[in-house]
This record gives sequence, C-alpha cells and structure tokens, in this order.
Amino acid sequence: MYMYVNQSQGFANYQTNPQIAVMLIKEAMGDEKNDAMFYQYLISHAPDEEDRRVIQSVRNDELKHHNMFKTIYYHLTGHYPTTEEHSSFTPPRNYPDGLRRAIFGESGAVELYRRIWFAVPTEIYKNMVFEIMTDEQKHAARYNYLYAKTR
Repeated sequence: MYMYVNQSQGFANYQTNPQIAVMLIKEAMGDEKNDAMFYQYLISHAPDEEDRRVIQSVRNDELKHHNMFKTIYYHLTGHYPTTEEHSSFTPPRNYPDGLRRAIFGESGAVELYRRIWFAVPTEIYKNMVFEIMTDEQKHAARYNYLYAKTR
C-alpha cells in the first residue's frame, strides 16, 4: 500500500503523539460546543419540521461528540479540561447561508479529526474518533440535502 507523504513534514503527521492529541482534542471540544450553539440557531430558523428534525439530530451528535472527546481527554491526561475555548457566535445572513456554512464546517471538522485520529495512541480512541469523523461526513451530506431544498 502506498501512502501520500507531505515531503515537508515526512511521516510526522502519521505518528501517534498523545500530547498533540490532547491539544487537538481541546480545540475540537470547543468546536463541537460552538457547532451545537450554531445548530440551535438553525433549528430556530428552519422552514419546516423535516429540517428541524435533521438539524436537531446533528446538534445532538455534536453534543455526543463533545462528551466523547471529553472522555478521551480525561483518559489521556487524568483530568477533565478546565476551560474550553468559545468563539463568539455570528449568525448567518439567512437560513441557506447558515446551511452552506454548516456544510463547510462539517467538512473542516473531518480534517481536524483525522489529525486527532493519527495522534491518539490506542485502538479504542481511534474507534471513537472514527465514529465522530463518519458522523461529520454524514452531517455534511444531510446539510447538502437541506441546502438543495432551498434552491
């Protein structure tokens, strides 16, 4: 099997590194919490019950992911994170703009979570992160569906 390797970083991106994992997980936890708040906003602006149900499901997954990352963080460090970074919430211009933002947000999350997957040290953590990554991909697909409905 051949693997693409970024020549400037060699295999560093693919090595287990619990310290990097902890740093990235802390970032991810803040992102998941912010996403949940953003999706709550979308729920309140959804045009119909189907959209609300889809977004509620995604929001609930984001809260689940936050707790999963919190568990991994605890097992890697022996303590729960003391603070979580939150960016200020900026509402989208309109509902379709919010959906577009959600699509790109979910796709971007997969990039971060892939880095976490490489960094976490054991199979159980990798499995947890894999579940989160595949949920994010599922979310992007669902947001694509909702966005297409607005066109």
